[in-house]
Amino acid sequence: MSIARSMLQLKSHFPLYLGGKPIFNAGSCFSVKDKYTNKVATIVSSATSQQIDEAIMFASGSERELRGVPLYERKNILNTIVEKLKERFEEMSQYITVETGKPIKISRVEMLRAIDTFTLASEEVQRLHGYTERYDYSSTNTGVRGRVERFPRGLVSCITPFNFPVNLIAHKIAPAIAVGCPFVVKPSPKTPVSALVLGEILAETSLLEKSWSILPCKNSLAPLFVEDPRIKMVSFTGGLEVGMAIKRSAVNSVSTSLALELGGDAATIIDDYDLDLNKLADTLLFAGMYQSGQSCISLQRLFVHENKYSQLLKLLVEKAQKLAIGDPLNVNTMISPLITMDAAVKVEELVQDAIERGAKCHCGGKRKDSLYYPTILTDVPKESRLAQEEAFGPVIYVEKFKDWKKVIERVNSSRFGLQAGIYTDNVFKIEYAFNNLEVGGVVVNAPCASRADAQPYGGIKDSGFGREGLKSAMEEMTEVKTMLMKNIDKY
Repeated sequence: MSIARSMLQLKSHFPLYLGGKPIFNAGSCFSVKDKYTNKVATIVSSATSQQIDEAIMFASGSERELRGVPLYERKNILNTIVEKLKERFEEMSQYITVETGKPIKISRVEMLRAIDTFTLASEEVQRLHGYTERYDYSSTNTGVRGRVERFPRGLVSCITPFNFPVNLIAHKIAPAIAVGCPFVVKPSPKTPVSALVLGEILAETSLLEKSWSILPCKNSLAPLFVEDPRIKMVSFTGGLEVGMAIKRSAVNSVSTSLALELGGDAATIIDDYDLDLNKLADTLLFAGMYQSGQSCISLQRLFVHENKYSQLLKLLVEKAQKLAIGDPLNVNTMISPLITMDAAVKVEELVQDAIERGAKCHCGGKRKDSLYYPTILTDVPKESRLAQEEAFGPVIYVEKFKDWKKVIERVNSSRFGLQAGIYTDNVFKIEYAFNNLEVGGVVVNAPCASRADAQPYGGIKDSGFGREGLKSAMEEMTEVKTMLMKNIDKY
């Protein structure tokens, strides 16, 4: 269902949430633009450095009390969030589209995923098990047993990007609630509205008030969410440059744990076997072009066996030229503006650099304001910027290959290593790819852009470290404590 822009009803001013309470900062606020019309959509209260400090004080001070919240109460909180998200599904989908510019049909998928994320967290709460084990494998440990349990690390600082303004916050705060960690959230200043609506929902639950805050603010205050010694874990999703700065800042504190998801130039390999190339072309285009390529696992590099190359390339170019471009509130739209003009200009520069170095542009390759047209390239030189950087735009470049082992090496030549997709019917090639691809995840018979919200998700090399996905994130947000017991069976 499409939405008439005249039917949108955003509040004129959204408060931040400090210690679980809404705060309107009349003297400290910023505007959020509708990314399609480029007009101001609403005003958001912006946190000051003093408020950030106060939020950290509240949250760190609540650690002990929050740790004692029973599992059934945590489950109830998470289930309440799920129900509220369902009630506000269409409203929040529209907020996502307005502030990100992504098509409404993609925003609705994000809401479905956010609901799944909180649902998974409510289920994982029931599996927060410790265990016991015997250590009398040696005569030096006669009569020794161990009890092992996980305890919440403490305050988690959540720093999130613009491209999934609900679900990427969900992936940080849902596991925090499940394990009993307080949290502060710094949403992207480009897309804070969805986070604040999520704050409205949190405020309607029984979650301990002072244990959480959602604090939109200018990026110059971001170090306050990293360098404070009261913060026990930083969970960051965003760009490489900022992620590396966070890593350097946290080096000074041995007690601060890090989880960094920094993006990549994801690849997919198409082997030579019986495939419906027409259907495959649609799938691959979606993987590279959904929300205009602004996803860390968006298909950027496509390696196609030489026997399939020409036919698949022809289909990709034909279909890319037919993708619907326009208002993201129209349900048929596939390509809409990028998040900012600067983002579109960067994509333009990457493509132009590749073309100047010898790449061939089969379609697209042009920009109109913050809109970049879907682009298919071939013959992209290895020394070009596009071959070395994350495009984060609607750009796919295609290469042919003949040898499976060599194409695996080609994928691994990237500085990034988040996720890769492979299409093959050969189990030995699947096993070889899984063992040798330098990535955090391998997707079989689907593109690199596929993600299950329950999976351990994250990368290696310059794509970061640590894992999200509910169970994995809950493990990241807890630490193991062991009790050694000797001769307790001698009573």
